[in-house]
Amino acid sequence: MNNVNKDSKTVAGFGDEWERFDQSDLEANEHEKLFEKYFKIFPWDVLPSNAEGFDMGCGSGRWAKLVAPKVGKLHCIDPSSAIHVAKRNLEGQSNCLFHQAGVDDAALPESSMDFGYSLGVLHHVPDTLQGVRDCVSMLKPGAPFLLYLYYALDNRSVVYRSLWKTSDFLRRFVSKLPHVMRYAASQLIAGFVYLPLARFAALMEKLGMSAAKAASLPLGFYRTLSFYTMRTDALDRFGTRLEQRFTRKQIESMMQAAGLENIRFSEDSPYWCAVGTRRK
Repeated sequence: MNNVNKDSKTVAGFGDEWERFDQSDLEANEHEKLFEKYFKIFPWDVLPSNAEGFDMGCGSGRWAKLVAPKVGKLHCIDPSSAIHVAKRNLEGQSNCLFHQAGVDDAALPESSMDFGYSLGVLHHVPDTLQGVRDCVSMLKPGAPFLLYLYYALDNRSVVYRSLWKTSDFLRRFVSKLPHVMRYAASQLIAGFVYLPLARFAALMEKLGMSAAKAASLPLGFYRTLSFYTMRTDALDRFGTRLEQRFTRKQIESMMQAAGLENIRFSEDSPYWCAVGTRRK
């Protein structure tokens, strides 16, 4: 395993995150709801029967758990100790194979996969474009690839972006703390920031605000989600040392440069989810 396009401290942090939050306490209906948000633009209908694909940066295997029953074979790839969590969570899925490897480790042969996806991962590697290229290289021509990268708040107001900049200063501090302190800080943020703002957005929706406007409020995405998900994502957000953000235009350009075409974006949160197919 080389270390060209991975940050060792970030990898270790994700191992710690998924060992703490193995998603065993995530309720099935919420799991399905989150899955639909990320995968609703994925073209399941174009996959061949018994399709073989990969989950790049599988973490605890929470997406793989719902993808595996739909396909023939799924390769779960992650450089961190989370791969062992994924193995436990997917032990009932005989069509899953596991690779403790990074995006730059060529875990699978070139042009061999019928589909692939990488959700919330490649903005945490030093060279995101190269990470996308490495994923696309494993796809057969015409195969779809689903990508989710943190957005640069390009569809948000100046006030919203200013609030985010404040939170990012906090992330830079918290993410450098020892594991125990980083975890404790993230859970305080979940309880005193995520929870009240999410419930405020939920209240606004109950009082007549449209779902779209409620979702656009700070942390409004979490208004229908559990505190467990908030705690998980608070650790993910504030415990990660290396984080990059991209505009929709930048993501589209990267996908094109990586060899994808027929690119389309989800117009709903989480931003930005996009899918494209490898050029034939």
